[in-house]
Amino acid sequence: GLLPPLTVDEAVEATAIHSAAGLLREPGLLRERPVRAPHHTISGVGLVGGGRSPRPGEVTLAHRGVLFLDELAEFGRATLDVLRQPLEEERVLITRAGRTVAMPARFSLIAAMNPCPCGQRGRSARPCACTPGMVAQYRGRVSGPLLDRFDLQIEVPSVPPGDLRGPGSGAETEAAAARVAAARCRREARSAGDGRPPRARSSSAASDAGGALDAAGRRILGAAMKRFGLSGRAHDAILRVARTIADLDGEDRVATRHVAEAVQCRAIDRGDGLDVNGERG
Repeated sequence: GLLPPLTVDEAVEATAIHSAAGLLREPGLLRERPVRAPHHTISGVGLVGGGRSPRPGEVTLAHRGVLFLDELAEFGRATLDVLRQPLEEERVLITRAGRTVAMPARFSLIAAMNPCPCGQRGRSARPCACTPGMVAQYRGRVSGPLLDRFDLQIEVPSVPPGDLRGPGSGAETEAAAARVAAARCRREARSAGDGRPPRARSSSAASDAGGALDAAGRRILGAAMKRFGLSGRAHDAILRVARTIADLDGEDRVATRHVAEAVQCRAIDRGDGLDVNGERG
């Protein structure tokens, strides 16, 4: 509901992929962005593609759309780590018998996992029964380098029972979609005529946001980097997210509050319950 409609070129790309995989259910171009949600028992080949006769994997089937991995910690660690290269290069290279096949893989990766094996950590009504070792082992199923590639790391609290009974609000989704569309227009206007690959434009966005920071914003980012031991990839991700938040607010300049909010969106890096100032939240 938040993603913009497929452009004609994007629809042609996605339709060609799904046609080659034999997944088209009706003739004509795809009208909606693909959303793929494979089961956690999937293999690495199923996820990124391959086989004796190379076939597209889930990352390619999700091209121009969304790849959703539910119960992230239940996937095989080696299986998940094959995502690192497609996330960086936005394509998959498969070599078989001296022949190399390149498949597109530009997708938004969304994942969800429980905070601990029992799923109750952080809920006062039903206290967690997991030991720190069990929690560490559970979270260790997902490698740090992969987690570092998630620009947004958000802890989602339990939904109150009263909210579960209430009807969903399509109007709220429509309003959010309008903000997203406006933010994307602002981004496209800034990068108009930029012929570089998407990843290069992404790095440029981080550099542009960093160059526009005021002294307070640089202090917040520097303090977060030092306190939480953030990587260079996390540094650029914070700047990109801050730039996006500013676009959602309809502002040309990246303000201090945008940087602070972006730091708050690194929940795993910051540690459980810690805010940017290191205080318990």
